[in-house]
Amino acid sequence: MAELGPLAEELSCSICLEPFKEPVTTPCGHNFCRSCLDETWVVQGPPYRCPQCRTVYQMRPQLHKNTVLCAVVEQFLQADQARPPVDDWTPPARSATSSSATQVACDHCLKEFAVKTCLVCMASFCQEHLRPHFDSPAFLDHPLQPPVRDLLRRKCPQHNRLRELFCPEHGECICHICLVEHKTCSPTPLSQASADLENKLRQKLSTMHSHISGATRALEDVRAKQQSVHDSMSHKLEQLRKEYVEMKAVIDSAETGSTRRLKEEEKRVFGKLDTIYQVLVKKKNEMQDLKAEVELTLAKGDEFEFLEKAAKLREVSTKPVYIPKIDLDHELIKAVYQGAMDLKNDLKRSIKQLQERAEESIGPGDVGGHGTESTSKTTRPVKKPQQDKKAKKTPTVPTPSTPSPNKPTFGAPGQSMDFKTTIPDAPPKANTPQPNLTALKAKVLENFLAKSRAELLEYAVKVIFDYNTAHNKVVLTDNYTTASVAEGLQQYRSHPQRFTYCSQVLGLHCYKKGIHYWEVELQKNNFCGVGICYGSMERQGPESRLGRNANSWCVEWFNNKISAWHNNVEKTLPATKAMRVGVLLNCDHGFVIFFAVTEKVYLMYKYKVDFTEALYPAFWVFSVGTKLSICSSK
Repeated sequence: MAELGPLAEELSCSICLEPFKEPVTTPCGHNFCRSCLDETWVVQGPPYRCPQCRTVYQMRPQLHKNTVLCAVVEQFLQADQARPPVDDWTPPARSATSSSATQVACDHCLKEFAVKTCLVCMASFCQEHLRPHFDSPAFLDHPLQPPVRDLLRRKCPQHNRLRELFCPEHGECICHICLVEHKTCSPTPLSQASADLENKLRQKLSTMHSHISGATRALEDVRAKQQSVHDSMSHKLEQLRKEYVEMKAVIDSAETGSTRRLKEEEKRVFGKLDTIYQVLVKKKNEMQDLKAEVELTLAKGDEFEFLEKAAKLREVSTKPVYIPKIDLDHELIKAVYQGAMDLKNDLKRSIKQLQERAEESIGPGDVGGHGTESTSKTTRPVKKPQQDKKAKKTPTVPTPSTPSPNKPTFGAPGQSMDFKTTIPDAPPKANTPQPNLTALKAKVLENFLAKSRAELLEYAVKVIFDYNTAHNKVVLTDNYTTASVAEGLQQYRSHPQRFTYCSQVLGLHCYKKGIHYWEVELQKNNFCGVGICYGSMERQGPESRLGRNANSWCVEWFNNKISAWHNNVEKTLPATKAMRVGVLLNCDHGFVIFFAVTEKVYLMYKYKVDFTEALYPAFWVFSVGTKLSICSSK
């Protein structure tokens, strides 16, 4: 018989991992047990997702029984039961009754062993006490048979007869008189029924042994696949690490080369200027000596001596000091700087293209899409290769201009050199239509909502509190990673960024690009809040409270009530016993997600915002004893 293993996988429910029971088919074409899918969707709630491909259905689909698949499963199970065992294992034989156990005591004398059992007297007799059954005509019609043990248990309680038949329809032993009540059944002698059931149980035992062996092999295969995945990823991670090490070495080498060229140019010009300096010092000294000698000659009173000395000094010529023009090689400096800029722009462009390809390759199983080709095409970000090529060809000619405080200037004193560079990955103009941007952001958001805690921790950042923003009632400890409320005011020095109205504190670092994740441990979370805000948020007055303005977003615990706040609008959230909050900030795609963190992560609330400023982690602590601790990224 052909191997049924591959067919077993196709006919198994991916939820319970067993053969289909009343299979139903979803609109996306996947099959599940009706009970398994119903239970999954009841727990999941709307919107409903296919457990296999994650296709989203806003309304619960109407499911119908797949009769063809049901018939195939039934035939498969029959073939699987009829399949001979794949190994040499045989079920154990039924234990035989020992000879001593078959010996029955005589019911008359209770001393000798019985040789026959009378089915009329319902008793067993030894050879001596059996003689009346042979000698007396009154016992001639009493049928005898070999000794029967446990007559009372084997006797029909209704007819007081020995139960010698077995009814398979009712699963019970019956006597000959009971046949009247079982006339529609098919009773068989006990020996035959026992043999039939023994064969069926042995066959069932063989099937169970085969299933256990299959489960053992499946467990070994899963472990082997896990180890293979681990080994493969370890190898790929090592290769990736080597590639980045090599890239870092290339960048370090380029930096070293560029630095060396600039230092050599500095040394060349500096050496020439130093030589000129020494010559000028010598000429200056010579002219000073000549000046002193002329002054001394003019002071002489002897006319003869004066004429003799003056005639010699008149012949000494003096010339004004000439400084040769020596300047830095600005073309060399420009080329070195432009090379660094080009390398940076190429690196940024390559990283951006890699990110776009990664976002395009997000499968429907990750974002809940339909997985069709047309859908994936319409949700891809619009590429602009022509713009990149044009940016590469843009000439980078230095133009004299007023030096900007934000741009490096090179050149001699009194000269400034501004480099025109075109960055190809500059953000698009506000009026440029991007029909796929919203769809892309939605896909990325769905992707992050489905991530596990381990995947979120890959974006973990180290958050510490900013001392200069802490309210005078907020105490910072544990290297500025724990914030609590003090009983008295702290003597903090005045600072323009410090909160003066609400007991709040911000994180030290801000985030304007990229994806960042941090977790906060809550202790005595009666009155506290965790969120983000712009650096421009007010520090004074009621509007400086987290969530009470347009520049902040937070989740807040107010006694036993949990709410999400933004722009002074409250959204009440379900209660949770989690004492840890995770915050995922995606600046690139414009959203922030608050998670309740236990062994897994659960969505508390999310905001979709086109952020316009850099964002800071923000925290509110109110009652004495309330404490917020930043969790280690490890």
